[in-house]
Amino acid sequence: MGDSVGLMRLSVWMHICAFGIILIGAPGVHAWSKEGHVMTCQIAQSLLEDDAAEAVRSLLPDYVNGDLSALCTWPDQIRHWYKYRWTSSLHFIDTPDKACTFDYSRDCHDPHGTEDMCVAGAIQNFTSQLMHYKQGSSDRRYNMTEALLFLSHFMGDIHQPLHVGFTSDEGGNTIQLRWYKHKSNLHHVWDREIILTAAKELYDRDVELFQEDIAKNVTDGIWSDMSSWGECDDLFSCPKKYAAESISLACKWGYKGVTPGETLAEKYFNSRLPIVTKRIAQGGVRLSMILNSVFGNHNQELSAPT
Repeated sequence: MGDSVGLMRLSVWMHICAFGIILIGAPGVHAWSKEGHVMTCQIAQSLLEDDAAEAVRSLLPDYVNGDLSALCTWPDQIRHWYKYRWTSSLHFIDTPDKACTFDYSRDCHDPHGTEDMCVAGAIQNFTSQLMHYKQGSSDRRYNMTEALLFLSHFMGDIHQPLHVGFTSDEGGNTIQLRWYKHKSNLHHVWDREIILTAAKELYDRDVELFQEDIAKNVTDGIWSDMSSWGECDDLFSCPKKYAAESISLACKWGYKGVTPGETLAEKYFNSRLPIVTKRIAQGGVRLSMILNSVFGNHNQELSAPT
């Protein structure tokens, strides 16, 4: 496996170094902010069992010193590069306006109608690829490092409620408004504004303290339903559940009461922050569950999609 893993590391390292330009702030990007993805991946890595932790370390480039969170935004950085342009539609799901439901066969496709090209389909695909990890150099069909980074990123995306949003407003991207005193849009409020406002107002601008607080809440089990977060009888069906949760939350908490052009401030922030923190935590817990299942000695016997 050593030669294969080495080639995978080198491939990702070359892709990142060749461009070195962070595109997270580019217009039209659908994503948790850098901070949201980092927190999700840090929580997940802290919950890995020994075998999974070692597999993750072996797949990461040496320069990140085993820190998965250092590369959890990589799929956002490369999504507009020619080689990876096909991944653009994998970051989100557009659902029928006001349906407030997710139906995989109806909703999981790209703008051209290509099936499985959405964030739920991407999670299924890259989970399937990682199941080939233990075959090592005998199976060179997949770049396992890229599969790990895509899966880790998309598990963050699918838990951001506005990533499963209405088609006409592109998940809130076209709903222009003000966040406190500056211009923004509804999607960006959920991607980043709430997280950065929390860091500023509650943690003296220290995002690491914010992450530590969420991680402590996971450890202490403050959420009443937390014991069920990692339950998953079928790794390839559970992403549908996560997407359904997100569109339900988008309707109940994201879109509800929002008028284009209005100013969102304290009331919206205080009532939505608990949703954001819980979704970041859920994404981390569930990502660890998948990685432990795929890389651990207790792998589920699954019939992986091809």
